[in-house]
Amino acid sequence: MRSFKLNEFSRRLLTFQKNILHGLNAENNKNQQRMAFVAGVQRSGTNMMMDVLEKSYETDVYHERDERAFNNYKMRDVAAVKQLLDRSKAPCFIIKSLCELQGLSQLMKEFSPAKVIWVSRHYDDVSNSMLVSFKNQAKQVKLIAERRSSEWWLGEGMSGETYGILKKLVYPTISDASSAALIWYFRSVLFFEQGFDHNSQVQLVQYENLVAEPQQEFARIFHFLNLDYSQRLSRKVFASSVRKRGQLDIDTPIREMCDELILRFDAVANQQRRDFKG
Repeated sequence: MRSFKLNEFSRRLLTFQKNILHGLNAENNKNQQRMAFVAGVQRSGTNMMMDVLEKSYETDVYHERDERAFNNYKMRDVAAVKQLLDRSKAPCFIIKSLCELQGLSQLMKEFSPAKVIWVSRHYDDVSNSMLVSFKNQAKQVKLIAERRSSEWWLGEGMSGETYGILKKLVYPTISDASSAALIWYFRSVLFFEQGFDHNSQVQLVQYENLVAEPQQEFARIFHFLNLDYSQRLSRKVFASSVRKRGQLDIDTPIREMCDELILRFDAVANQQRRDFKG
């Protein structure tokens, strides 16, 4: 996937233009304003999703680097986000939600009738990217297995069933690769544990489909968010990052567990795509 992020000048110009448009239609926009969370495990393609959504003239987008809405990549409290929402004059207010996956169903209630775009990506690619971008995955999962710390977002909201699986599969010499896949699993399974597979306000997007068929997939996403879609918004999305680094050496029980979860994601995504095509 080639980079198509807006450069600083282009972003400022676009923001200026959007602010003018939103101000001119502020009353009508507020009466019909929608809110959406963009969610998923880190390294799943949520940055790309946010960048495409940001190019729409109908959106007010808050990335995790935006200090108005985030502190050290964690979303600020509900009151702070509601204040930003109240100030926004855009038809659609969009905010990223990665560290908050475990509390996403509650956030949807706080901002009802909020919608969710959940981006899922194959665990091999996510794990490969984690190993490049982050360090000490083994140390992280061993710490969570030992303490099940509620003070650290990575282990927050973990069900008893998931914690039991973690305790069973983590051992002293577990590799970073196997640990990264475990992190993908226990953050991804939150999708199903919160019943999002049966929630009409949640749309699942598989990264592989997104980059292989960007026009079709983004048309579906924009339709779900009641936004106008133009092919110019996603014309620079390419599939070159799919299976870029190959398969990792992941413990067999962990790989089998992740494969089963992939099949569950496939079933949900395929059904939603069929529903959209009618």
